Amino acid sequence: MDIALTVLRLLPWHDWVALVVFFAGWVGYAWFARSLVHRQPSILASTNRIRRQWMLQTTYREVRVVDGVVIQNLSTSPSFFASTTILIIGGLLAVLGSNNAGELVREIPFAVRTSVLVLDMKIVLLLAIFVYAFFRFTWSMRQYTFGALLVASAPESTQFEQQAISRDEFADRAGRVVGMAAETFNDGLRAYYFAFAAVSWLLSPLAFVLATMGVIYILYQREFHSDVLAVLNA
Repeated sequence: MDIALTVLRLLPWHDWVALVVFFAGWVGYAWFARSLVHRQPSILASTNRIRRQWMLQTTYREVRVVDGVVIQNLSTSPSFFASTTILIIGGLLAVLGSNNAGELVREIPFAVRTSVLVLDMKIVLLLAIFVYAFFRFTWSMRQYTFGALLVASAPESTQFEQQAISRDEFADRAGRVVGMAAETFNDGLRAYYFAFAAVSWLLSPLAFVLATMGVIYILYQREFHSDVLAVLNA
């Protein structure tokens, strides 16, 4: 009980409320997006359908160089973001160890004055978000590698008929692996979006809450009501 009270005293009550809204919004939206996809198509679900069709077409091709090149190009995005995230983490660690961080925040217009401890906790939150994003991006890179292995190990197009190998089973398995890589990459991108909301905590808890709600709205619109989604499902 004493430890819990000590932890609660580290931040003012309105900062705790903002943190609860932030994590509840992040976790709640992730759960909502996975649940809604069964009733309403999302960009991820629509592109997963296309990935499955792509893997099915792969079984009919004699030469699969194009498929390998496409997977390699897809893996460059998480690779780029993973490298960028490392730089961001290094910058945040430098700010965390700097004695001038408080002075920098005070220069921001409308920023609420806080103690050094509270400021450090805000930086630690950003650091945790980008560490999570880094692990998601690197795991996405590995999953794309697994997808490339499946494409490379696929039987020749004539062997599917000769050996009674199911093209649909291969397309389901390979398409799912590549789709999982895309889902993991999407988790990393989502972390970046919520990191922008976390930056607003430097201004005030109210700005933090409003930014969190704004990020959730933007994510929902892009994943379920964007123009590109309409084109994919046309």
